[in-house]
Amino acid sequence: MEQKLIRVLFLSFVFLFISTIVSAQKERQVLPVDEGKIDASFKAFREKLIEAVRKRDVKYVVGILDPAVLNSFGGDGGIEEFKEMWKIDSPTSELWDELLIVLTNGGSFFKEGENNLFCAPYSFKHFPEDLDAFEYQMIFGNNVNLRAQPDLKAKTVAQLSYNVVKVDYENSVANKNKEGEYLWLKVETLGGKKGFVNAKYVRSPIDYRACFEKKNGKWKMTTFVAGD
Repeated sequence: MEQKLIRVLFLSFVFLFISTIVSAQKERQVLPVDEGKIDASFKAFREKLIEAVRKRDVKYVVGILDPAVLNSFGGDGGIEEFKEMWKIDSPTSELWDELLIVLTNGGSFFKEGENNLFCAPYSFKHFPEDLDAFEYQMIFGNNVNLRAQPDLKAKTVAQLSYNVVKVDYENSVANKNKEGEYLWLKVETLGGKKGFVNAKYVRSPIDYRACFEKKNGKWKMTTFVAGD
C-alpha cells in the first residue's frame, strides 16, 4: 500500500513537471531590438527628434516629414494631411505621446526595393510571421504584472516580459472616458497564463509605427501609420 502511494505521488510529480515544461515551451516572446544605435547618422537624428517630440516642437517635426509621408491606408498622404490628421497645433494633440512611444522602443533597418529604411518600434518587424497580427498582441515591457483581477491591489499571478498574448476584449475593462480604449486587458499567454494587465503594457504589432529613409543626405519620416 505504501509503495503504491509513493508510486502515485511520484507519477503525479512527473506529470506536473512535464506539464510545466511543455507550458513553458509554448511561451513565445518578442524581445527588444534596436539597430538604430549602429548607424551614427541615424542615432544622432533620432536623438534630436526625440528631444523635439518631448518639447512638442512642431516646426522641427514638420521639417523632418517626407513630402509624401504615408499617414493612413485610405488617404492621399502628405504633410498637410499629417498636420490636419494629428491636429498638430492643438495643445491636446495625441501625436506627441504616440510618436514618443514609437521612437523610444527600438527598431530595425531593412530594404524595401532599392530603399534602405529604418522602422520603429521593434515590435513591427520582429513579431513572429507565423502568428496573425490581428489575433495576437504582445506584452510591451519587462516584468509586467499579470493580476488576478483588474485592480492594482489584486494578487499578482505572474510577471510577463515581452510575451505573445491573446486579448479577451469582452472581459476587459474599457475606458469610459475614451471610446475604443481600455484600462485593463484580460490576456492569455501561449503557455496558458491568464489574468489582467494594465492596457498600456499591451501592444499590437500593427499599432503605430514610423519609418525613416535617408534622402539627399537627410533622414526623413516617410511613414507614420497604424493598421495593415
